[in-house]
Amino acid sequence: MIFVCIEKEDSIKSITAMVTKIINFRMLDGPKGSTAYSLKDTNEDALVISQFTLHASTKKGNRPSYIKAARPEQAVPLYEYFLEKLWMESNRPVKAGEFGANMQVSLVNDGPVTILMDSKKKE
Repeated sequence: MIFVCIEKEDSIKSITAMVTKIINFRMLDGPKGSTAYSLKDTNEDALVISQFTLHASTKKGNRPSYIKAARPEQAVPLYEYFLEKLWMESNRPVKAGEFGANMQVSLVNDGPVTILMDSKKKE
C-alpha cells in the first residue's frame, strides 16, 4: 500500500523521480527476512491511496494545517500521472483509491516496517 500526498512544490519531474525510487526500492522480504526485493522484482501489486493529510503541519496551535498540500487542480493530474507511471515502470497492475474520496481503507502491516519518502529529501 502506497499513500501519496502531492505537495504544492511537486512537479512531473519530482513525481517521476519518486516512482523510480519506489519501483527500485528494496523493501520487500527476501531470504531470511532481509529486505531484498523491490516491487519490480516481485509479482506484487500496488494499492495507491491519495492522502493529503500526510502534509499536516502540527507545529503551532491545536489544529493541523494542510498549507503544503497541493490543491486538487494541481494534485489530481499529478496523482493520475503517478498512477500511470507506476503502472508503466512496474509492469504490474496498480489499484487506486478515488482521489479526495472519504474511503474506508484497511491495512495490516506485515512486520514493523513503514517507510516515509519525501520527493525533496534525498535521505
